[in-house]
Amino acid sequence: MAGGIGSRFWPVSRQSRPKQFIDILGIGKTFLQMTFERYAAIVPEDNILIVTAERYYNLVREQLPQVSDDNILLEPYKRNTAPCVAYATYKLLKKNPAATVVVAPSDHLIIGEDAFRDTIRAALETASGTDRLYTIGIDPTRPETNYGYIQVNKAAANRVGDHESYQVKTFTEKPNADLARVFLETGEFFWNSGMFIWNLQAIKAELERCLPEVTTLFRGGEAVYYTPGEKDFIRRVYEDCPAISIDYGVMEKTRKAWVFLSNFGWSDLGTWDSVYERVSKDSDGNVISVPVPMVDEVKNSVVLCGDKEKLVVARGFEDLMVIDMPDVLLVCRRDDKTVKDIVTDLTMKDKVDRYL
Repeated sequence: MAGGIGSRFWPVSRQSRPKQFIDILGIGKTFLQMTFERYAAIVPEDNILIVTAERYYNLVREQLPQVSDDNILLEPYKRNTAPCVAYATYKLLKKNPAATVVVAPSDHLIIGEDAFRDTIRAALETASGTDRLYTIGIDPTRPETNYGYIQVNKAAANRVGDHESYQVKTFTEKPNADLARVFLETGEFFWNSGMFIWNLQAIKAELERCLPEVTTLFRGGEAVYYTPGEKDFIRRVYEDCPAISIDYGVMEKTRKAWVFLSNFGWSDLGTWDSVYERVSKDSDGNVISVPVPMVDEVKNSVVLCGDKEKLVVARGFEDLMVIDMPDVLLVCRRDDKTVKDIVTDLTMKDKVDRYL
């Protein structure tokens, strides 16, 4: 899934080039490229589909030239993740109705690639022979308020090799700090990674039971998938399709939701602060990425500059974000709420086309 706009990384991420198409970590690869390579080590490259917005087609072609056009599913309108999953499901049903699939965001950080591959392979093997819908659960390490949580029923458990899975009790989206601490103390709650594993027949049945208003639209495309008529058909479908997430539309309604526990490092890197925590910092706790720096008496701050020749002088501040882009200079507290509020203000002031 590569259709998000990544507004929380503004002003580096824009609607024209969102987070998944940017090398935010400075390692020479974008999130989309890293995600593709991660799954190409598990399944053949020809089995990887990219679902994205029409406007990002050229970015996908530029960054993943090895992917065929048949495997790039273009959404004409933003409709959240349930239509995205339905589109891919019904298209794949025409090609291989017995397939087992992984649904994954394209912009997450995975640490421990060997453990990741082992987990995904075990989950695929498990899901291939059952009608359960699995999500990958992450053992929480802190009372994080930016993640969704899944409560499990430990009385309903299954073990596959070194991996445990549990039936889902409840989903909770982004709790407050007090509730997140309670979740951590119970030992029954895991972070929701947003990665799903299921076989096509299982997800088809639950999509049709839980979201008939979505599936009736996509189900009619069997004759046009993988043909020149697919684009026009999908445009008509998305005009009528409601916007709803797969979590709310299916996973919170089905009785077949299970959590497959992981032991690899994971972060959705959804905010500047989450990136700050993951990347290398200098002895003063700073993340400095500028061409010609003069930095003194600066602590626990982020200073980025997109100009390859500019001298950046930073002196005498703490806990700030200074991000200099060609059309935007951002100077604010280093906290995620500030950036979110700025983006909201720009939207309200009709600055979307120019600055977002």
